Amino acid sequence: MRPFSYNTAAELFPAAIRKKKRAGFAYRRFGTAAEAVRFAIEELPADSLNGAYLQVEEARFDQSGIRSLYESEAFPLPRRPRPAATEDKADAA
Repeated sequence: MRPFSYNTAAELFPAAIRKKKRAGFAYRRFGTAAEAVRFAIEELPADSLNGAYLQVEEARFDQSGIRSLYESEAFPLPRRPRPAATEDKADAA
């Protein structure tokens, strides 16, 4: 298996939201897989990400695969900062 390239074009197929008649996100094509991964993790609602898949060339990645690509040390884009834990705020007070 050849190494994953974040610079390859990618297609993101979000899952339809069954509770709503019209989902907020539909199929989307990205210039790079890195952009698609970041969009999926940071922008898609959780119910759209659940059941979504990313296609990069012949490879498909489900929700856990997309999350693994995002959390990888090889991920080339800046990640959205994680919110501080509530415990840390309580300790600072």
